Amino acid sequence: MLSRPLLTALIAGLVSATGFAPLNLWPIALLAFAVLLWLTWSAPTLKAVLLRGWVFGVGHFTVGNNWIQHAFDYQDKMPPALGYFAVLLLALYLAVYPAFAMGLAWRFSRTVKRRDGGTAPDLAFVLAAAASWIITEYLRGVLFTGYPWNPLGVVWLPTPLAQIAAWIGTYALSGVAVFAAGLLFLASQRQYRPLLIGAPLLFVLALLNLGFAGTSPSPDPAAPRVRVVQPNIGQEGVGEPDYPERVLVKLLEYSGRPGEAPRLLVWPEGTVNYYVEDGYPDTRFYGRADPRWVRIRIATRLGPKDVALIGGTALFFGKDGKINGAGNSVWSLDSKGTLGPRYDKAHLVPYGEYLPMRTLLAPLGLARLVMGEVDFVPGPGPRAIEVPGFGKAGIQICYEIIFSGQVVDRRNRPDFIFNPSNDAWFGKWGPPQHLAQARLRAIEEGLPILRSTPTGISAVIDAHGRVLESIPHRQEGAIELALPRPLPPTLFARLGNWLAFLVAGAFHLFAIAFRRLGR
Repeated sequence: MLSRPLLTALIAGLVSATGFAPLNLWPIALLAFAVLLWLTWSAPTLKAVLLRGWVFGVGHFTVGNNWIQHAFDYQDKMPPALGYFAVLLLALYLAVYPAFAMGLAWRFSRTVKRRDGGTAPDLAFVLAAAASWIITEYLRGVLFTGYPWNPLGVVWLPTPLAQIAAWIGTYALSGVAVFAAGLLFLASQRQYRPLLIGAPLLFVLALLNLGFAGTSPSPDPAAPRVRVVQPNIGQEGVGEPDYPERVLVKLLEYSGRPGEAPRLLVWPEGTVNYYVEDGYPDTRFYGRADPRWVRIRIATRLGPKDVALIGGTALFFGKDGKINGAGNSVWSLDSKGTLGPRYDKAHLVPYGEYLPMRTLLAPLGLARLVMGEVDFVPGPGPRAIEVPGFGKAGIQICYEIIFSGQVVDRRNRPDFIFNPSNDAWFGKWGPPQHLAQARLRAIEEGLPILRSTPTGISAVIDAHGRVLESIPHRQEGAIELALPRPLPPTLFARLGNWLAFLVAGAFHLFAIAFRRLGR
C-alpha cells in the first residue's frame, strides 16, 4: 500500500495531465503542481522527496501518454496488450525528471539558509523549483534521443501567456507554469503577498503578448494558396493489396483542381505507398507501379505554377545493390511530374521506425511498430528546401515537430514549416496533443505551420500559433486558403534554447537573493 504522501502524489500526477489537450484543464493542472510543491517542501529527507516526485511523474506521464497503446493495435508481431505495459514502462522512466527537479528544489531549500531563520516555504523555494523544472524538462527532450512530448508550458496555449514562447521558448514557459503553481502553493500557506504581486504580473504579460500577437492580415486573393488534404484512411488494412491504390485515389479526389492563384498541395506523411524515385538498381523493387506513372497521376492535379509536397518511402542501397535502409521522406513535385529536393526524416522514433539493438531484441520477438523488415535511417537534420513560387519550406515529419529549438535550419530560415504526420497511430488523445505542440513551434519560431495527416487533426497554423482552419479528427476533407506569412525572426528563433538556461539561471539567482534577504 502507498503511504498517504505517495498516494497524494500519484493522484496529483494523474490529475495534472488533464491540463493537456484534449481536456485543456490548465487551472486544474496548476493546482496539481501546487500539491507537488507542497509534497516537496514537507518531505523529511531527500529520498522521500525523490520518491514523491517520481510517483507524481508516473501518474502524470501514464495519463498524458495513454495514446501510445493505440499504436500496438496495428502490429501483428506483438499483442496489443503490450501497449499498456509500454505506456507504464515509459512513464516509469520519464518520472525520473520531475523527481530530480523536486530533489533539486528541496536541496536548495535546505542548503541556502534564510537570514531571518524562518522555516516556512517562501518565494525562493518556488523560484528554485521553477528553475529546476526548466533544466530537467530540457534534459528530457535531449537525453537518449529525447522525448519532450507534452512539455508543461503547453498548458498555457488556451491563454495569451503562450505567446511568451516567442521570447523565452517552451522549456522556460514550463518554468513559468511551475512558478504560477508555486504562487498558489504559497497562498495555501497564508503567504498572499507573492500571489498579489505575481498574479498581476502574469496578467500584464498576458495582455502585452495578446497585443503583440495582433490580428492576421487579410488574405490577398492573388497570393499563393495552400491546400491541405486529409483522406481519413488509417492503418486498418495497410497490408491489403488494394491499400496503396485506395489511398492514392482518395488523395487525388480531395486535391481539387488548379485555379488562378498558385497552389501548394500538401499530403500526409507516408501516404504515397508506391515508390516515386527512378534509378533503383533492380526494377523488381518497384513492385506494383512504375514511379513515372505514379508521379504523372499526381501531377494531373497541378497547374503550371502549382507544386505538391508528398510523403512516401525512399530506399537506400549499398554498392552490392542490396537495400541497406529506408527513408521516411518528403519530395516536392511539379506539374510535369518532376521530383524536386527530398527531405529525409532525421529524428526517428525508436521502436517505431527502427529497432535499437536489433541483434539482441529481434530474437526475443520484439519488432518495430512500423511494418517492414528494413529499418529507417536518419537524414541530416533540419533543412529548408526551395519551393518555386512559395518560398522556402522547412520540413519536419511527424513527431520531429515536438523538439523545441530543433525544427529550423537557422542558417537558412524557411518561410513556413510543413509538418506531415500520421496521427492514425495516436488514438484520440495523441492528435490534439500533437497539434498543440506544433502551435508552440509556430509561436517560438514566428513561422506558419502546415499540418497534413491521414486521419486528423490537419490544420493551417499562423505564425502566432493560431489555428486558421482545421479538419477534425476522423473526418475526410481538404483546407484551401492563402498561405500564411512568416514573422521576422523571434528572439527564440535567434537564440534558441540558450534562453531556457538564461531564464533558469535568472530564477535561481533571484531565489538566492530572496533567501539571503530573508524575505
